[in-house]
Amino acid sequence: MSKLLHGFLLSLVASCGWAHIATGAPLEFTGAEGPGQGKHIVLISGDEEYRSEEALPMLGKILSQRHGFTCTVLFSIDPEKGFIDPHNQTNLPGLEALDDADLMIVATRFRTPSAEQMKPFDAYLQAGKPVIGLRTATHGFRGKWGFFGLQVLGEKWVAHHGGHKRQGCRAVIEAAHADHPVLRGVKDVFAPSDVYTVKNLTDDATILLRGAVTETLAPQSKPVEGKLNDPMMPLAWMREYTAPGGTKGQAFCTTMGAAVDFMSADLRRLVVNAAYQLTGLDVPQQANVEFVDPFYPSFYGFIRDETFWATRNLHPEDFGLGKSPVAVDPPGTPDWPYRQLGPQ
Repeated sequence: MSKLLHGFLLSLVASCGWAHIATGAPLEFTGAEGPGQGKHIVLISGDEEYRSEEALPMLGKILSQRHGFTCTVLFSIDPEKGFIDPHNQTNLPGLEALDDADLMIVATRFRTPSAEQMKPFDAYLQAGKPVIGLRTATHGFRGKWGFFGLQVLGEKWVAHHGGHKRQGCRAVIEAAHADHPVLRGVKDVFAPSDVYTVKNLTDDATILLRGAVTETLAPQSKPVEGKLNDPMMPLAWMREYTAPGGTKGQAFCTTMGAAVDFMSADLRRLVVNAAYQLTGLDVPQQANVEFVDPFYPSFYGFIRDETFWATRNLHPEDFGLGKSPVAVDPPGTPDWPYRQLGPQ
């Protein structure tokens, strides 16, 4: 089925009020005018903690409507009722969208899809195509695909370097690479998620940002003094990866990436810039990263209630153009001053 026909059928379903009969069909954003026209980005969400199901549709809207890329957003889906279920680690439908993708953006955590579902993923890496990894993508998969973090992105899960839900992260530009195109227009990034420990990244990686652990979650918070920030952990980098079959490709990774982190315009700009760089396009001097629709991110944290996602009953089309689900903060969310609802 062509992408055009697929999109038409999804629109027809929604217009007839049958939207929630769908079984987790991917979310499609056709590229508007822009340098990215003709290029296809697949964004893969699926984590229990950092709300990638909120962040990636927002990024897909910016990349498609502001920059012209056609974007497909995938979700972890309940296989019976079709609602978005980040707790379901085994069902990640729609990966066949990778067959004609020019870039893959991954924000998963410990997924274990079937070998059949992952065939397009394997083929994509074997072709040496470019990859962007966000936050938990360093430990995005288990089992056969557990290699992805270390071998493709350059790091796996190690530890929280900062205090989880107590200390934030301020990005510090690596002076040696301050002129790198991916940093173009990036001046100030604050992320309410804490800094990750990075210890396996090899010297051939190009470190673009380091993460200063801040005293609190407030965006104006100062970096803590002492050994925790000496040295500061790598926070964003570019590297060449080698796929299991030996093919080489390019990857960008940042250990930021909670939905609330993307309230920072310069973090959105960093990812958009990386998309330009990895698809062979000239990075803009100041990429437009204004939200397309209002963005209501929830704070990060595990939701232990097994009925939560079924009760909320969100489907991929609920994040379509013109739609902005208001998120629900998980239990135990700290009093934090960073959220600013609506377009920024």
